[in-house]
Amino acid sequence: MPVSKRAREIPPFIVMDVLERAQELAAGGAEVIHLEVGEPDFDTPRCIKDAAIRALEDNHTHYTHSLGIIELRRAIAQDYARRYGVEVDPGRILVTSGTSPAMLLMFSALLEPGQEVIISDPGYACYANFISFVGGVPATVPVFEDDGFQYRPEAIAERIGPATKGILINSPANPTGQLLSRRRMEAIAAMAPGERRGPYLVSDEIYHGLVYQGQEHSVLEFTDEAFVLGGFSKLYAMTGWRLGYLIAPERYMRPLQKMHQNFAICAPSMAQRAGIAALTEAADDVARMVQRYDARRRRMIDGLRELGLGIKVPPTGAFYVLARADHLDPDDYRLAFDILEKAHVGVTPGRDFGQGGRGYLRFSYCNSLANIEQGLERLHDYLRRYHPDRLP
Repeated sequence: MPVSKRAREIPPFIVMDVLERAQELAAGGAEVIHLEVGEPDFDTPRCIKDAAIRALEDNHTHYTHSLGIIELRRAIAQDYARRYGVEVDPGRILVTSGTSPAMLLMFSALLEPGQEVIISDPGYACYANFISFVGGVPATVPVFEDDGFQYRPEAIAERIGPATKGILINSPANPTGQLLSRRRMEAIAAMAPGERRGPYLVSDEIYHGLVYQGQEHSVLEFTDEAFVLGGFSKLYAMTGWRLGYLIAPERYMRPLQKMHQNFAICAPSMAQRAGIAALTEAADDVARMVQRYDARRRRMIDGLRELGLGIKVPPTGAFYVLARADHLDPDDYRLAFDILEKAHVGVTPGRDFGQGGRGYLRFSYCNSLANIEQGLERLHDYLRRYHPDRLP
């Protein structure tokens, strides 16, 4: 019997192909500098681990409410009130095992077959795959380096059609590290005014808090008729804890809850208790991590520019730099794997993030300054050996 069409046709997540090849090289004795993966290299803060240990000792090891424990949902609501001045009913929050399951549930609830969600190009690689997997259609709108890879509201307005059900925004963004300005976000929110009179806004806010210049904004500052994706993996260095959440319009909550009951039952109980500590006790730990990320960001930008890679608008959030590299090789996939094989530096080809990413490489600074320096030195040696005429 054949494998299902949706399973056969889902594209690979190329950054994982890079990582897995890097692991193979490492198994053979190579020392690889990882600048490809967007995973914090910091340990989870002590206060969060202590909360999980207490949860275990207090026997919080059973199923929870399918929406998540009320204490965590209240803490998430209080966090949004503190950071953005918005009121969120805890009954509109669904806690999930990471943000990706929240995304799958959300698109499953939002889309009928053939309905569209507008996404940026380049943008996070998996958005289009989630949308397509549930029968929806990703509708891309290009964003441009000269414009800091920000959406142009007028381009979104031109792309909206009868089948448009959602507009997805991601600020700070993967892979660009750029923030969407308040003015542009407000203009996009105005395209979905009021109840069911326009496409829903979907805001992926997983990188909120990882901002070094400027100010991030939640879509909930501009409209309640929106879906918000959030989680603990990036800001709190909790990738392995698998803890995320979805804030949704009230009418969607019971359908989302029923799907979650069937497909997952609930998020891990101990991780949920740890999430409360993350929101209420880890501010100092986060501040220290953000300070170190910023130092890495500035060094990465300077170092890549010194190597002749193109960065017109420096990124100010998340932990990525998307740099133009088509002067080295127009095939960014071939270039990324050539760098991996010859320099033992893992980088992500831009095509992983859409047609608009072709010709670029994404660099993650989720690594120590010492390793970033070594990675830049290896890139310099690679260019000197294989592209000497392209060095500045």
